[in-house]
Amino acid sequence: MTDSGVCEVKTKKIKLDEKEDGEKPTESLSEGKLMELPRKKFYRQRAHANPLSDRDMFHPATPETMNWSEFFGPSFTGDSSKVRNADIGCGYGGLLFKLSEIFPDEFSVGYEIRHKVSKYVQDKITALRHNEPGKWENICCLRTNAMRFLSHFFQKGQLSRMFFLYPDPHFKKSKHKWRIISIPLISEYAYLIKAGGILYTVTDVLQYHEWVLENFAATKLFEKISDEELKDDPIFPFIFDSSEEGKKVTRNEGSKYHAVYRRTAIEPQFEPNFEKKDQDHDEGGEVESERDTEEAELSSSDAKPTVDL
Repeated sequence: MTDSGVCEVKTKKIKLDEKEDGEKPTESLSEGKLMELPRKKFYRQRAHANPLSDRDMFHPATPETMNWSEFFGPSFTGDSSKVRNADIGCGYGGLLFKLSEIFPDEFSVGYEIRHKVSKYVQDKITALRHNEPGKWENICCLRTNAMRFLSHFFQKGQLSRMFFLYPDPHFKKSKHKWRIISIPLISEYAYLIKAGGILYTVTDVLQYHEWVLENFAATKLFEKISDEELKDDPIFPFIFDSSEEGKKVTRNEGSKYHAVYRRTAIEPQFEPNFEKKDQDHDEGGEVESERDTEEAELSSSDAKPTVDL
């Protein structure tokens, strides 16, 4: 440690022991070695899980039984009320890392249903915490089915912000029930967000954007925030390009449609039913995403690559 407080370390390349079961790398890292960040090319995943039927996902029985200390850094005191921001379908975690920087005194969680993608975010957080002690302790990523289990994690009115960035639009009418925005789900989100809290949406699909506008307009649980007012929102500029999908839309010069809402004081007609969430749903297995993504660039090799970092 220098007089200026900067920690001098010698870098050494190591191997990350990639595990499909989601375990952390088994090789211990002695103090003074940097862990290289994970590489996305080893975490690509083509298939998406059916959000109505995939049941083998982590979730606490109730919000009271959720132990956040297992996922945040040592600075987390165990006070679950400080977990205030949720990025639903966080992808590769771009917004999550911005939340860590912009709201250092708040704890934020990203939810991702895809195994390899969530593992990438978890590994990146682990590496960054090791390389920069004291930083990145206020974010975590959980692999779960937010459409089914979100109310298992949070108390009523606990959240200050929720984010829905470039969700799968599920174009087919028969799959509209898979959309992460719907009138029943809006009621659940209103239950979880405190009065005055903010819900952010952005998409590159006009049809889906119109769906979002129609569904929110059908309730009185949220009011749309004007772009003029959003100029003072510190996180708003980052919802467009911080995510992997947002960067792709920018590269392709695509359109981006946003709608941001403030939670009203009207009580939603929603009460969590934890037993109901564990009942079976129709249709199972994995499905192909209906949007073109970079995940189609998977290697055709069945052999698991050795990551020489």
